Amino acid sequence: MVIQSTLSTHTLSVALPRAIQPEMVTVSVKKGDRLNIVADAWHMENDCHYEWQVHFAPGDADMPSVRARFAPDGKLTITVQRRAPGQTSGYGRGPLGTRF
Repeated sequence: MVIQSTLSTHTLSVALPRAIQPEMVTVSVKKGDRLNIVADAWHMENDCHYEWQVHFAPGDADMPSVRARFAPDGKLTITVQRRAPGQTSGYGRGPLGTRF
């Protein structure tokens, strides 16, 4: 997984194998400015499970802004807006999950 950051956005991207379909990917926002990404091809035995945990600096990421896109070529791209210094979180709605 490659993570690129600008002053306004964190962008995470990874090219997944063609066997991984959108419905096999789960992106979850967790407490403590964490993002969990799981891709699991349950019908395969090898090269079938991928998992990442991304920890952002406290207060840096606007976690409710997480957006994920799964391209036809298998590239998963996740964007997270960064908060301006002193901006409140808008958090408190509990864990969010996106299933493709």
